[in-house]
This record gives sequence, C-alpha cells and structure tokens, in this order.
Amino acid sequence: MSSKSPSVRGNGAPPDPLRRLLLELGEALLGGGLPVHDVEEELRGLGRALGAPGVRVAALTNGLFVALDPADAATFQPVDAALRFEQTADVLHLVHRLRSGELDGPPALTELDAIRRAPARWPAWIADLGALPVGVGVCLFLQPVTANVLAAGAGSLIVAGLTVLARRLPRLRPLLPVTAGFLVALLVLSLTRAGLLDGPLRTIVATLAILLPGGLLVTGLSEVAAGAASAGTARLVSGSVQLALFLAGVAAAATAIGMPAGALANVQVAEPSWWVIGIGLAIAVAGVVVNVNTPPAAIPWIVAVIAVSVTVQVAVGQEHGAAIGGLAGAVSAAVAATVVHWLPGGPLWQVLYLPAFWIVVPGSFGLLNTAQIEVGNGAQSVLAAVSAVFGVSIGTLIGSVISRIPRPALAVPRLRA
Repeated sequence: MSSKSPSVRGNGAPPDPLRRLLLELGEALLGGGLPVHDVEEELRGLGRALGAPGVRVAALTNGLFVALDPADAATFQPVDAALRFEQTADVLHLVHRLRSGELDGPPALTELDAIRRAPARWPAWIADLGALPVGVGVCLFLQPVTANVLAAGAGSLIVAGLTVLARRLPRLRPLLPVTAGFLVALLVLSLTRAGLLDGPLRTIVATLAILLPGGLLVTGLSEVAAGAASAGTARLVSGSVQLALFLAGVAAAATAIGMPAGALANVQVAEPSWWVIGIGLAIAVAGVVVNVNTPPAAIPWIVAVIAVSVTVQVAVGQEHGAAIGGLAGAVSAAVAATVVHWLPGGPLWQVLYLPAFWIVVPGSFGLLNTAQIEVGNGAQSVLAAVSAVFGVSIGTLIGSVISRIPRPALAVPRLRA
C-alpha cells in the first residue's frame, strides 16, 4: 500500500475516489460477462470493506449505477468494452485483494488501468483458431466418424475466418451468426448430398459450438431467478435472437441446395466410446484455453475442474437426461472450483468455474439439445432445450451459493494467485 497516495479506505475518506473505484471495477466485471447480481454483490462487499457500508449498486448489462449511501446521488457508468478472460481473472483477483485489505484504492485504479491496457498473450488470429480444436473435439463425442470430424475441422476454419473478419469490420458482426450458420451448413450439407458423410446436423452444431449463445441464455435465466429481471430479460432476448439467426442460416443453406427436411434429423451415426469422449474433451478444452487467452498458471486447475464437471455431467446425463446432467455438471464444477480455491495457491473460484461453465453449457444445451431440433418435432425439441437451460441455470445459482462457503478453519491459508 502506498503511503503517498490518498486512501479511500475508512469512514473519513473522500467519497469521489471510492465512487470512481466502484464504478470502474463494476464496469470491468460487467465487461467480463459476470451476471449482474454477482457484480452487485461484489461491489457491496467491497464498499463495506472500504468504509462505505451503505453503498447502493444497480447493475445492468450495459452499465451500472453507484451511490455511496442512501442520501447520495447515483452515478452511472456505461460498459465501454468487453474484457478478455485473462483480464477478467486479473480484475477478480484485484477485487479480492481490495476486500482482504492487501491493496488500497488509488493503487488499485492504476492497476486496473494497466489490466485494461495489457496486450493479449498471443495474437487475436491465434485465439480465433481455437475454434478449430473446439469444433473437432466436440464432433468427436457428438458424431465420431472420420468424415464428419474432418468436415467439422473445415467448417471451424470458416468460423475462425468469419470471426477475424467481424473483428476487423465491426459493422458486419451482427451478421456473424446467420453467415456462419449458412456457410457451415452449406459445406456440411453439400458433403452429405455427395454421399461423403451422414448425420449432418450434429456436425453442423459441433462446428458452431464456439459461437452458440447457450452461455448467454443460461446467464440470463440465472439473473431472472436471482431477481435481476431487466438484465436477465435483455440477455434472454439477445440470446434467443442469436439462436434464431443461426437456425435461419442453416435453414437457408438447406433450401439453397435443395436438401429435404429429413436431412436435418437428429441422427447419430456412431456411439462414442469413453476414450473417444476423453480425447474429444481434451481437444475441445485446449481450444477453449487458446480462444479465451487463459492464464497459464490456472490451466492445470481449470483442466482438473472441467474433468470433474464433465465426468459428472456425462454420467448423470446418460441416466437422467441433458437437463439433470447440466444441473449436476454446473454444481460439481462449482464444488470442485471452490475446493481448489481453498488450496494453497489455488486461483479464485470464478477463474476456475467460468471455463467449466462454457464446457457444461454446450454439452447440455448448445449441442445436445440444439441437435434435437427436427422438422415436425419442434415442440418437443424446444421443451428439451428449455429444460436443459433451466437445469444449468439452477446449477449455476446453486454453485454461486456454494462458492460463498467460508474456507474451513483447518485449511491452509491460500497463497497469492
């Protein structure tokens, strides 16, 4: 803690630096994709730790209001830009240090600015190429046939190219879902029509897995369940529109090449063995690690948490369906992340839980249930998808409660991440 900087800790501290700190941190957490109720709770806890027990916070998906006490006028801070995952991890660690008294306000603002300006660990195009192992890995346990896996790899390169293009031309980004759905489906369905592969729908879904809005829908439902109806409804509408655009692109491709509706049936050509699922999962996790610029020190812990959550999800899902499997996967991810957080040197639980959440959501909704959307069976497919989203949402809420369990007294104090 610097003795030369004015402190915002304590009741006698001037209010403006504290308000600015809370606003900046809240903006960063929202930019990292955290649910609004979690952001509000983090900032209220931070306000109490910094001498403002009456702080009021109201977060939305695109900004937040902060007042230091009930009589104080609220100030609004918009979310200007999204943060990468490793930046979000650094911000979460910064909040943890502030709440534990390891750091004070003015140095924290300087550090937060440095986090925002920090370059990515590797070029953006390399991160975008993470779509390739994700598509191939997911196809290995959705449709483990050589021709389908190769098609998923080729389609994933299309997805990566479109992502690069959308970054360079931001005005084209709203067209990414429908364009990706159309081009990927056009490739896979053309190969199907030529007799080179079977079961195209699961291959299409695996290829688009990295773009599907399952996480957005689950986060929205968890926000609604937690009482943040405005933010949750906004995410649900946004996710539903994106999903509709993906499906519109797939339907347009089928129409363009004259494929019958039956070609989009949910057909699994081959049942994957456990070792194939394991290899597919390892490849998909490697893709996620590259795609989100995962902090290297956290990678072994993240892999361990994902392994636990996916094992539970697959085992339970095979017996009780995708909805219960997703719930079990989300809860087990939270339990594993919390236990690792208690260990010496263990990262914060959010850093461990978020990648596991991204794997659990496609497994329960984005993949297995989107693949159930068949012509003439829409009501059953929608019901299955909605039930899976609710399952993961409930699991996420339970996981959020689990993460707040205090570290057992016999545990060794955790070292700095």
